[in-house]
Amino acid sequence: MTGLTRIGRAALLSAVLALGAARLHAQDEVPALDLDTFPRTDLVIRQLKPAQVHHFRVWVADTPQRAEQGLMFVRDLPENQGMVFPMTPPRVESMWMKNTYIELDMLFIDEHGRVVRIVERARPLNLDTISSGSVVSAVLELRGGLAAKLGLKTGDVVTWEKPAAAG
Repeated sequence: MTGLTRIGRAALLSAVLALGAARLHAQDEVPALDLDTFPRTDLVIRQLKPAQVHHFRVWVADTPQRAEQGLMFVRDLPENQGMVFPMTPPRVESMWMKNTYIELDMLFIDEHGRVVRIVERARPLNLDTISSGSVVSAVLELRGGLAAKLGLKTGDVVTWEKPAAAG
């Protein structure tokens, strides 16, 4: 057996092992959920100054799997839609933009429904964590730039009904 043959066999063996490892890893990955399977609800943001009301139709990320996926893989988000992440129990929450292709505004909401922090235009595909900075009972994600366009501020009040089909 020549040195070239040994090198060729080693390279082939390495390639086969790498392919097998990649296949095992791919099998461990959970496929993306269809957003049509998420519960939907109507959500309202009430601004105090100036007094305005904004209506949205949102998906509810009410399970760990739904919350983990969030708006990943979404390529467009109409201005009247978004996603709410209820937190039970309330906690300091961190989000990220892994596999998220669009800018998002994140509104962190306390147990009284008040917006306590707004992160505008979170960068797509960024793996940095974005923290609520305090205990929250929900996070609302909207189309990037919408918070500024609507003049949303901390202190605004967010309400929604728990969907009948939640879970």
